[in-house]
Amino acid sequence: MAQQGFIQDKLDIKMLELYLLDRAVGPVAPDTLADLAMSHDGVGYFDFAEATAELVERGNILLTEEGYAITDKGRENSAACESSLPYSVRRHCDEALTQVNAAIRRRTQVRGEKREVPGGGVVARLLLDDDSGNLLTLELLCPSEKQAERLISAFRARPERLYNGVLMALSEEEKD
Repeated sequence: MAQQGFIQDKLDIKMLELYLLDRAVGPVAPDTLADLAMSHDGVGYFDFAEATAELVERGNILLTEEGYAITDKGRENSAACESSLPYSVRRHCDEALTQVNAAIRRRTQVRGEKREVPGGGVVARLLLDDDSGNLLTLELLCPSEKQAERLISAFRARPERLYNGVLMALSEEEKD
């Protein structure tokens, strides 16, 4: 039985992955890339996994700590093959990437780090950036790693709450 959809073989899957990664604003988590690719008819998990492994092996993409990222070689190949993907597939990819790119931007702009300090305790470092640079960096000494992780988690969930709270506290007029 013939496959339905525009994705017919592994080469099409590779072009699709390169297209997606070329338009992502940062590394894409492996499961997210799989979801994006497999949302198209004709893309099964095993074909996707094979195509991804071959792209990594040939230096078109690489797997980083944050996820899959496209290389310069991959960008060149994506540009050369882009017109081979049907317009409807490219449009579907662009729409799907809107949410993914928003999540990637948020992940890169809202960060939390922890480090142990000599003498005991852990410092939770909270960082908030926007497109033009750093908005807020706050370091808090915590008695335990668990508390530092809770602070970082709460900050990542709602960074604007802390940022607005700091601005309000610093902007208040002193009462006589």
